Amino acid sequence: MKKSLTIFVTAVFAALFLPSLVCSQSSGAQNPGAPAPPVQPQGPAYQPKFPGDPAHSDSEADALGYLRVVMRAEHLFNKHYGHYAESLPDLVHTGSFTKRMLNPQQGDYSVGFKGKKDGFAVTMTPNQPDPQHRSFYGNEDGKIHADEEKPADENSPVISRAFLAKPHSE
Repeated sequence: MKKSLTIFVTAVFAALFLPSLVCSQSSGAQNPGAPAPPVQPQGPAYQPKFPGDPAHSDSEADALGYLRVVMRAEHLFNKHYGHYAESLPDLVHTGSFTKRMLNPQQGDYSVGFKGKKDGFAVTMTPNQPDPQHRSFYGNEDGKIHADEEKPADENSPVISRAFLAKPHSE
């Protein structure tokens, strides 16, 4: 019984794998200088998280989410105290800004923050810039700017507006 099982497994292996092995070796012999087939991109394409999502990747979506939380917290802080927070620790427990968000390293991005009583600026700079990791900038005007080539600033193209105020119900 053992011998017949071994013969069966060997026959199945030969039937399934040998033809592809022979074909791949023979195609290389026929065309040895042919370029390798193009490498397929790894992983699925980015799926937008909401209609109009400006992100190019999950990492960008996370960075933009962080940026929106900071901008919303600053808006609420200003509304409550009459001025903007001058540091990120001042924003803890404002809106959905938590103590964990004080870490200057957020995923694939580094956080930059400059606050003063009459305004603020927050930046998200990728650790490894590429087309899927742009840099972002936001301030008290509620506009989110992005740049693919350099750290984003107020002169970079606007890609979105943070939702700073809740809609009024009439």
